[in-house]
Amino acid sequence: MASLELCGVKKSFGPVAVLHDLDLSIHHGEFLVLLGPSGCGKSTLLRIVAGLEDADAGDILVGGHRVNALEPGDRNVAMVFQSYALYPHMNVAENIGFALRMAKMPQPEMTSRVAAAAKVLGLTDLLKRLPKELSGGQRQRVAMGRALVRETELFLFDEPLSNLDAKLRVQMRVEIRALHNRLGVTSIYVTHDQMEAMTLADRIVVMRDGRVEQVGSPFEVYDRPTNVFVAQFLGAPTMNLLSASLGAQHALVEPGVQVELPLGFTSTLGLGAAIHYGVRPQDLRINATDGIPCTVNTVESTGSETLLYCTYGQNEQAICAAVSGRVAHKAGDRVHLQPQTDRVCIFDAATEMRL
Repeated sequence: MASLELCGVKKSFGPVAVLHDLDLSIHHGEFLVLLGPSGCGKSTLLRIVAGLEDADAGDILVGGHRVNALEPGDRNVAMVFQSYALYPHMNVAENIGFALRMAKMPQPEMTSRVAAAAKVLGLTDLLKRLPKELSGGQRQRVAMGRALVRETELFLFDEPLSNLDAKLRVQMRVEIRALHNRLGVTSIYVTHDQMEAMTLADRIVVMRDGRVEQVGSPFEVYDRPTNVFVAQFLGAPTMNLLSASLGAQHALVEPGVQVELPLGFTSTLGLGAAIHYGVRPQDLRINATDGIPCTVNTVESTGSETLLYCTYGQNEQAICAAVSGRVAHKAGDRVHLQPQTDRVCIFDAATEMRL
């Protein structure tokens, strides 16, 4: 296993700055997920670590050793790409062992390593098949086997599940996490899928426009987002942000409509300051009389929960509630939605930072 340190990493493509003076530490044996929208720089950062792109400035240290000048093959890292990148004329065993064959490893040792990797990934019975004879999930396992067989210090995953259907993505997420638990190899995983990030990561790095917005455990990032961007990037449906003004112990979301602030909340903002009252759909409760009076516009059932898409106030602001199980409400109904105040996040409307 190896640690990874990124110190002051910068990268531009022509006049476009992609990474801005980025610092990041990845611990021994950690599974770190880089999460962000397309174009935020996460894949570029991964390619710089792998040596497939050169940083314009900054240092990359693997296990405490600076690797900036090393070729990709000399960095002792293995990368799994979004495209499987398998050789179509080679069978599974040949694809897995290709890097070992290029390194002129003795045949008995290469055969042993390929067999061991195939066993871990459930590919033993498929070693003689060509890629065209495999399913998408099996092809991705072969791509992972090609990385695994090298016995590397660092695994890099660049959106490896993007080409799979939803059911197979869930299965592969479980398998990737189980593989990491078994091997304990330091891993960096790039995705724009927040579900992958939440289920796989020891820590999540949320990126935007080449900068790190927040680093923390999945629950830290989900429960205590540092700003509005992080709050709305994680969670489906996204967090409700209610425009409000700050009171002594409450927030005013509409004339005559108050909601409580979290217990112990303090702020340097003065009374009447503009804020965003953030509450996730799962933290809203339907109440007979208390809470925010709303009109139901759309009802969606996912089986395990029901989503109520509502509007409130004179300007018909949108708000969504996720209710466990099934409800009898329909479009046009009037309901009151009461926030679970210990789960609420308050943001400064001017800076969009959590208070």
